[in-house]
Amino acid sequence: MRESLERMLKNGEGADVTFNVRHQLFNAHRCVLAAELFGPMKESKTEHIKVDDMEPQVFEALLHFMYTDAMPDDDEDEGKIVRLQHLLVAADRYGVDRLKILCEDKLHEGIDVDMVATTLLLAEQHHCKDLKEACIQFISSPRDKLSAAMATDGFKQLVASCPLLMEDILKGVSCT
Repeated sequence: MRESLERMLKNGEGADVTFNVRHQLFNAHRCVLAAELFGPMKESKTEHIKVDDMEPQVFEALLHFMYTDAMPDDDEDEGKIVRLQHLLVAADRYGVDRLKILCEDKLHEGIDVDMVATTLLLAEQHHCKDLKEACIQFISSPRDKLSAAMATDGFKQLVASCPLLMEDILKGVSCT
């Protein structure tokens, strides 16, 4: 069945709604998206829905998941973590809980010094308790990861956007 739904998405046959995501059009089927995507969208009675707050690649990945119940294949390039972060935001926004959990798990696997602060901020903003704890544990671990993380732009953004997280980080560091 998954293959049939994926084929429907790719060829657009029978599509009855079009999403305009930053001038890129995506044809879809209300019957597939009804429960998840149309709940939060007030424009659900229209045939054309404009989505301005998301990149087309992220929306395409969201649709792919809704049709196939699988994460899109993603190569190991350096932008993978950023795409996963954006996909987590989209999944949270539209209430696609299973996708949100999968994104959290993948982000947890990919925690590194360069992205830990950004991922921590994202986890806090989107109520991802396990991901938040994993980020704090990573920062608090030996080998001076906190100093390296503090040197990133993401950490500066974290401090400016959510200073209360510093208390959680300091608690994590003091427990090690």
